[in-house]
Amino acid sequence: MKDVIDLALNHRTIREFTDQKIDDKTIKKLLGVANHSASSNGMQMFSIVRITDQNIKDQLADNGNQEYMRRAPELWIFVADLYRNYSIAKENGVENDEMISFDKFIQAFTDAIIAVQNVVVACESLGLGTNYFGNIHNDTQRVIDLLNLPKLTYPAVGLGFGYPNQSPQLKPRMPIKLKAFENSYRVFENYDEKIKYYDKEMTNYYDLRDANRRSDSFSLQIPKKQGSLIKNRGKMFETLEKQGFLVKSK
Repeated sequence: MKDVIDLALNHRTIREFTDQKIDDKTIKKLLGVANHSASSNGMQMFSIVRITDQNIKDQLADNGNQEYMRRAPELWIFVADLYRNYSIAKENGVENDEMISFDKFIQAFTDAIIAVQNVVVACESLGLGTNYFGNIHNDTQRVIDLLNLPKLTYPAVGLGFGYPNQSPQLKPRMPIKLKAFENSYRVFENYDEKIKYYDKEMTNYYDLRDANRRSDSFSLQIPKKQGSLIKNRGKMFETLEKQGFLVKSK
């Protein structure tokens, strides 16, 4: 069992895994970790779909446009789930619209994210490598259809994990003083100046990782990644409404 602080400080995304199978006892233990994660008001508004069908895994990889997704030994999709509790309430004749409001969706989405993070920490403590897959939102509706998700559910994030077959460099992070404040948010006059050294670190990181590809600083990545829209991601709000969530106030 590895020290949790060291694990957190040395977290790396693992994209390639060995052929070693994760035993059922470990899978059961990891599901237990997810099940005992903190949840908003104790409502436990998340579910997990474990992908064991290679055909489904292949289609998820195609949808996400990441080839290595299909090679993840374990692939779990964490789902924001208001369907289960709403069904329980309906069976007891006490359902109402507040149960499927945007507020409750945010709580459910948060529950799913807390659960997946706990599973990641548990995985890494057992010597497993992990990889988050936000690419399920490249076409969220396709994922919903593929996994037969009912109304009032919404895929939050995917997680691939297994025994690592690589040991990538630790990716540099922006100085914490730009992200952590006391009592109120701090606005800086010149962010470019503040991240000048970090930009150099990131350029060097990509130079070493991708010797044959052009490397970018963090500041140049912002317009490419945050400032661009992947096809169909603009439909996520529309998909939420289609799934039955009441995303607008009456």
